[in-house]
Amino acid sequence: MLTATPNTTPTLEAAQQAFQQFIQSCSKSDRLVTLHDSDADGLTAGVVWQRAFERMGFESVVRVVPDRERNAWTTANQQKVQAANPDRLFVMDLGSQDQAVIPGVPTCFIDHHHPEGVPAGDTLISAYTWEPVPNTSLMIWELCRSLVDIADLEWIAAIGTVSDLGDRAPFELLTSAKKKYTAKYLKEATALINASRRAGEYHPEIAAQALLNHMNPKELVNSTAPEVETLRQMRSEVKQELEQARRAAPTFAGKVALIRLHSPCQIHPLIAQSWRDRLPQYIVIAANDGYLPGRVNFSARSNSQNVLEFLQSQPISDGEGSFGHGHDQASGGSLPVDRWNELLKQLGFSKQVFAKAS
Repeated sequence: MLTATPNTTPTLEAAQQAFQQFIQSCSKSDRLVTLHDSDADGLTAGVVWQRAFERMGFESVVRVVPDRERNAWTTANQQKVQAANPDRLFVMDLGSQDQAVIPGVPTCFIDHHHPEGVPAGDTLISAYTWEPVPNTSLMIWELCRSLVDIADLEWIAAIGTVSDLGDRAPFELLTSAKKKYTAKYLKEATALINASRRAGEYHPEIAAQALLNHMNPKELVNSTAPEVETLRQMRSEVKQELEQARRAAPTFAGKVALIRLHSPCQIHPLIAQSWRDRLPQYIVIAANDGYLPGRVNFSARSNSQNVLEFLQSQPISDGEGSFGHGHDQASGGSLPVDRWNELLKQLGFSKQVFAKAS
């Protein structure tokens, strides 16, 4: 069973209070850094955060995007954050753990995944127990708009919501944004923003610049700016890879359906999602051995079972990589080939479907 972290922010009001208390500990001259996820939810959360804190008068506001592992606690990503020289750190849409990202730097975690702890003395603002559970850009929008006028950034936060929860998510922010900008342009903009982290060349900052340089989703979607043209090329590449990946057939072992992929693009979450509804009684795992050298990156989805509990109950040897974080019905991981094959063996798959070392 998963270990529960008590939620000290069970409501939006409690979250706003915790957020304001953390900000009150920050000086206007402090160097504020956020490490945020590279998907559309994380990127939009980062951009809303940046603009909000600039408007609040903070003099040094810096966003940092993680590498393709999208793990705040890897040495490479810790070094990225350390290079930004933070006095205060925000970590958004990347989970929370007992371990500090940068020891000695006061940190505020803002997240909607299953919380796995918080470092002593740091702040965790978790929406994991809220009903309904919001995405991170919606959280940061609600937290910041009680402190500063960010009404013009509503569309940016809405893109994160569409990406994570769909265009029918039951939130007033999304209802309002659809009335102003239409679902069509919000969905088109979401697809472009997500392309930057899914393409073979990983450049999420291009998507962040597209958000920062445009006034609304229609303007972004119709733009001929270089960053938007690049996003269109990325989206086309991902579409081609998806078309090929959809031909892959699942292999079964017990209650797991495995779809094997080999692509430089981050298409495994999309493939797992598409098979989830077709195989509702299974845990669907889409595994991509072409995404990172020497690694298998995988996404696990299920309509009927707790994927987090299932993955975390699998006993494999310690080593590099990680898995079993995220949401109850949407998880995954990134493992070296040997640990991935060990996991497959544990799940009951034969050597015929094992990944081969590159």
